[in-house]
Amino acid sequence: MSSDLHAEIAIYDTTLRDGTQREGIALSCADKLQIAQQLDALGVAFVEGGWPGSNPKDAELFQRARDVPWRSAVLTAFGATRRAQAGVADDPGLAALLASGAPACTIFGKTSLRHVREALRTTPDENLAMIEESVGWLVAHGRRVIYDAEHFFDGAREDELYALATLDAAVRGGADVIVLCDTNGGTLPWEIERRVREVAEAVPVVLGIHAHDDTGCAVASTLAAVRAGATHVQGTINGYGERCGNANLTTIIPALELKLGARCLRPGALVELGRVARLVADTANLMFDEHTPYVGKSAFAHKGGVHVAAMRRSPGAYEHVVPALVGNRTRVVASELAGRSNVQAIAEAHALAASDDVHARVLAWIKDCEARGFAFEAADASVAVMVRRARADYAPAFEVVDYTVVTGKRVGGEAYATAAVTVRIAGELVHAAADGNGPVSALDGALREALGRRYPALAGIELLDYKVRIVDGCAGTSATTRVLIDLGNGSERWSTVHAAPSIVEASLGALVDGIEHGLMTKGESDAGHDRLAAR
Repeated sequence: MSSDLHAEIAIYDTTLRDGTQREGIALSCADKLQIAQQLDALGVAFVEGGWPGSNPKDAELFQRARDVPWRSAVLTAFGATRRAQAGVADDPGLAALLASGAPACTIFGKTSLRHVREALRTTPDENLAMIEESVGWLVAHGRRVIYDAEHFFDGAREDELYALATLDAAVRGGADVIVLCDTNGGTLPWEIERRVREVAEAVPVVLGIHAHDDTGCAVASTLAAVRAGATHVQGTINGYGERCGNANLTTIIPALELKLGARCLRPGALVELGRVARLVADTANLMFDEHTPYVGKSAFAHKGGVHVAAMRRSPGAYEHVVPALVGNRTRVVASELAGRSNVQAIAEAHALAASDDVHARVLAWIKDCEARGFAFEAADASVAVMVRRARADYAPAFEVVDYTVVTGKRVGGEAYATAAVTVRIAGELVHAAADGNGPVSALDGALREALGRRYPALAGIELLDYKVRIVDGCAGTSATTRVLIDLGNGSERWSTVHAAPSIVEASLGALVDGIEHGLMTKGESDAGHDRLAAR
């Protein structure tokens, strides 16, 4: 660890307040409490619950939070300095902060003279008084105070001496922490590092950083601030926030702990960060970005054949940290860019022994299929099925001989779908039919009817998700359709893919691969008996 860095960094999470300013996020009080307790379990130093003076929901959160047994996090209420030309004792915002019962309060004040004159419409001296008196009033009432210097970097460019004077006012009031805010997100990392270093030499209290991502530099700016002396880091899970978002704690925390040697979370909690990131995304009803550094599913995924070959010879050859340190794992994906090492790695991940000839044959199939619209990156179960089918000892658990699907709508009734299938199991033809709420549902039902008696394990395999994509939209109704299906058995989940001009054919192909993979892994004993019988 660099000598100019501190061993401990206080993580201040503002997902529940600043994060919810992202378009499309609306968290209930129960949602916020759930997330807050997950953050507390990680060991973050501060959880900002919200702005109790701005809406009833945040006021309710602080009321309910009094019954929560907090392990390590300090619940923090957010607000502003008093209004211009008003007394602190009469300010409703400050009163709401006290009424919240939060042991710590974060208040923001103006650093920029432009904002003082145009937004507050007051004088520079009055602004300094607002800062000092507001901080001092909260401290006098027993609260720890974190002062957010809003627009600090913009204000310092306008008038450096006045910007520093606003910080001095907060220090005189008794603030525990001074946070330098890049509110517009337009300051580049090297300027942030220079400014933070200058302030660190002049301000006798803990220094913090609050960065926004409008230039795509929020993480870099935060790390630069820590290098310059900041020991209090504000951000949000998944980088949620207004406009382009806030500094992403799921990237910052691993970088601080693994790259800079700082302590941010409780011991052992780093491996839980990805789980919490997904929980927050799910709670916010947003898709988690699997390309997120450190914790995303793709963070340690390898696609290029050259990369995979090197990784097999030297683990970590294309990885900057050990994935397990952040609760992640190395993944190999198959595609038209793959080499035999990709296929071998996927086969080994599924405990499938195969020769080099098998790997080469499967690789040729993959390249041919991808040229026809398949995409195997998210469907390694299909690759595992291909490996099994390429082996000399392969005997299919079942084969679909023919199928029929009828869909329609009766006069005055609802739409219907009926599917009939003929499958061959160990040389015997079995016919079955089923109804469904659509063609895929009907096909799934018919296959289960045909296979259920021979393969009891099928009862535990569920269809979990179904995705459709048109591969070549310019072809109109003749376009190739790609279908990705997710199945699972409670403890495991796997994905298969198929592509064809007919959406029904593509769906059936993916469904057959998924069922076969499930039977040959979780129902291996049943499938094994049938393979021996077929031979």
